[in-house]
Amino acid sequence: MTETLSVRQARRLALARAGLLKPEWTGLPKHARGGGPSARRAALAVVERFGYLQLDTVSIAGARSHAIVLLSRLRGLDPKLPEELLRPGEPLFEYWGHEASWIPLGLYPAFAFRRREYAEAHPWWGDLLREHSNVARRLLDRIEREGPLRSADFEGSDGGGWWRIKETKKVATALWSAGRLAVAERRGFQRVWDLVDRVIPEASRGRDLPLEGGLETLLLRALEGFGWATPGTLAATWRLRNLRPDITAALGRLEERGEIQRCDLLAGDRRVKGWVRPADLEMAARLDRLRPRRDRGVLLSPFDPLLWDRGRVKQLFDFDQTLEIFKPAPARVYGYYCLPVLAGERLVGRVDLKAERRSGELRVLQHHFESERPSAAEREACATALARYAAALELDLVGDLV
Repeated sequence: MTETLSVRQARRLALARAGLLKPEWTGLPKHARGGGPSARRAALAVVERFGYLQLDTVSIAGARSHAIVLLSRLRGLDPKLPEELLRPGEPLFEYWGHEASWIPLGLYPAFAFRRREYAEAHPWWGDLLREHSNVARRLLDRIEREGPLRSADFEGSDGGGWWRIKETKKVATALWSAGRLAVAERRGFQRVWDLVDRVIPEASRGRDLPLEGGLETLLLRALEGFGWATPGTLAATWRLRNLRPDITAALGRLEERGEIQRCDLLAGDRRVKGWVRPADLEMAARLDRLRPRRDRGVLLSPFDPLLWDRGRVKQLFDFDQTLEIFKPAPARVYGYYCLPVLAGERLVGRVDLKAERRSGELRVLQHHFESERPSAAEREACATALARYAAALELDLVGDLV
């Protein structure tokens, strides 16, 4: 039997699973004081919920995406902690999710199929490791002798662009993708490479899952973070390409074991096929009885787990999530790096920000409301979201405060 959810039910469920409702609905902490052990545990709990924390280099808004994701959920969090979340001994590793991500260590065995695939050929550079086997061998030998190395420690100079990047760094990235190197930590957001057996505990390295088990694990973890999702969204969470028959079979096995259920989204006159866990289906029914939430507003990263799948955002929130970094300035509508504003269960606007660390200011470059005539509550939500974000970064807010 196929269950059904309304858009409102699926939206509220998505917010609960994303950690953006009250703790009694999310099961996640709402506060994290400072940057001590309890704050670190709270941050790791958020990463554990989704199974990943997508990384991004852009910091123009005062924090990188992975920090914004945590700051939006954990009030009082030291903004420096997210940059130091991956460090030796912590239950995380860095690898390819849908993009480069920090991932709970418990999922390391599930990616064995990807490590095997990338050992054969890197997705961008092809048979790089065989073509440059001498470079790979010298790099592995050097790290074994000297210990962890940053890219800045490699010999040679950067060619000045992604496709002219120095040879050793490309080889290091390919060795990491193939599971022969690991990222021990990040320093100044630069990867620190080390041998896998010095980073990944033996208990995780010694129990690689076959493709079937890996897909089941990853698809179920993605669904835990979303609440309801289409097969396409679940596959895209881990960039599972050219595996449709295997994905369909894995979802079928999960259904047979009662871990997931078929569930259609009723979107107007359309039925969108998807999946949900039984416990989340029950939660959706309870959430549907709540009064519409009024929230004071929070800024979200454009790469937030709630937002990176743009088609899903349109389905659930009727919001066009756009990223204009790669557009020339005259062609941008909203700005270079816009942060959407969540108020209650609606995305009501977006702001383009620039942090000026030397002057201690957070400048509002542009702001836009979704409504042509924003209500007083929507204006208040945007102003509150901006003020909260600036305070979290310990910056003074400067500009038109909507």
